[in-house]
Amino acid sequence: MIILNEPMANVCDELGDSLHPGTTEGSMRSSSGGWKSARLIIGVEMAEHFAFYGISSNLITYLTGPLGESTAAAAANVNAWSGTVSFLPLLWGFIADSFLGRFRTILVASSLYILGHGQLSFSTMISSHHKDPSQLQVTLFFCSLYLIAIGHGGYKPCIRVFGADQLDGDDLSSYFNWLMFGSCISVLTTRLISIFIQENLSWSLGFGIPSVSMLLFLLLFLLGTKNYRFSTARGEKKNPFARISHVFMEAVRNRGQPGLDIYNPNQTLLMVRVHDSKQLRFLDRAAISCDLAEIEEAKAVLKLVPIWMSCLVYAIVCAQSHTFFTKQGATMDRSISPGLLVPAATLQCFINLTIIIFIPIYDRLLVPIARSFTQCPSGITMLQRIGSGMVLSILAMVVAALVETKRLQTARDDATTLMCVWWLVPQYVFIGVADMLTMVGLQELFYDQVPCELRSIGMALNLSIYGVGNFLSSFIISFIDKVTRQSGQTSWFDNDLDKAHLDYFYWLLACLGSIGLASYLWFAKSYVYNRPNKF
Repeated sequence: MIILNEPMANVCDELGDSLHPGTTEGSMRSSSGGWKSARLIIGVEMAEHFAFYGISSNLITYLTGPLGESTAAAAANVNAWSGTVSFLPLLWGFIADSFLGRFRTILVASSLYILGHGQLSFSTMISSHHKDPSQLQVTLFFCSLYLIAIGHGGYKPCIRVFGADQLDGDDLSSYFNWLMFGSCISVLTTRLISIFIQENLSWSLGFGIPSVSMLLFLLLFLLGTKNYRFSTARGEKKNPFARISHVFMEAVRNRGQPGLDIYNPNQTLLMVRVHDSKQLRFLDRAAISCDLAEIEEAKAVLKLVPIWMSCLVYAIVCAQSHTFFTKQGATMDRSISPGLLVPAATLQCFINLTIIIFIPIYDRLLVPIARSFTQCPSGITMLQRIGSGMVLSILAMVVAALVETKRLQTARDDATTLMCVWWLVPQYVFIGVADMLTMVGLQELFYDQVPCELRSIGMALNLSIYGVGNFLSSFIISFIDKVTRQSGQTSWFDNDLDKAHLDYFYWLLACLGSIGLASYLWFAKSYVYNRPNKF
């Protein structure tokens, strides 16, 4: 029988506080936070999404139009900017978790964000006496664009984590569901309003409306300051990155130890069964000079790396919904009535509509039914939810391949006959349901399973999945294009899609998705949650 002395019990309490999800150390739970604050933050997120997608959704049109760039140059600029947007959260997450804290980081990043939007609107008002835009206008536009990227990088991971900090563990899944629900409403609205204004009325007004939305979101956020729940988790402890780095360095330094039974002489903590110390046993060698709490923190972060890697293929699949799905639609019959065509890019709204329809059904109907069988507060576990979405993303690629095969066959049989564009709706719906499951599941996992003090960087890691996925998608497309063009052959991505083979590409992605799913299931099967009530 093992008897814990007082120092050992204190460290075990510290470990529980460090890793227990849904816990905000040092916060006043009875008088702060709760769904009132969480709903306000969801409203803030909606205003920010309206602003961000009001700029990004139609960026390439402005670059090739008023700024006069070529399609290739504009696409390269958009990809570079999108990649910057995806990776800056990692830097800001480090700053938030190590120095500023989430609330102050949101305020600093929001100020830069608003400044960037204001400058962007101003840059579109600068007139030029020549047909081409002036160098001042171009320079100011791109400076503003990257200022928005910097502000967005700090705002994005921190606001989501700060909203989740307002709630207890059992409410997290519902919070992330409704956060995505509100975000999709905003994206759908801005694609219908801002883009129409930009293309039909004025670019200055079209970019100015998102600027006003940014001011609104900051005012909304500040209104709830008195009611927010603030974390004071760190206290007198070392920087979380320093603690985890110290564990890895000590584990490497002590790799020559003959066994794992040599520990800190003042503690025998590894005799205590807390969480799952049998995983990643090589880190236990750091126990000679590190606390058990620090070792378990390092394990919690390291366990997420295989999940992160196996979800990259899912991100590659999702990247096609904004590119090749749209190109497919542009070659099909998009007429609603004589003289009225549906813009191909508008079909992306079906993803948002699907999420808006299915989230209430999932949260209010399916979760309670599943909960009655599994006794899990969220109906199914986070990993089960992520895996379900990955299955649907593979089905989306299968459907897309079948539809494209049918479209090619129709075009080759009779070039004057076009398939109806509504044949594309099922693949958009599959992607929408997949996003509702996997994207929300990943947000919850990377919030729930990292130490409290590293949740901003955890959310940034989640966002980086899609950034890396976009870069990998670009690399795969470039590689396939180069290979299939050799020896005078027709590229899979030929400008004339009737000669191209997008169907082959979709089948390839379905195969890659299956491999990614298999690796995900392998890692998920052995994953042990940090919470004891997860199974």
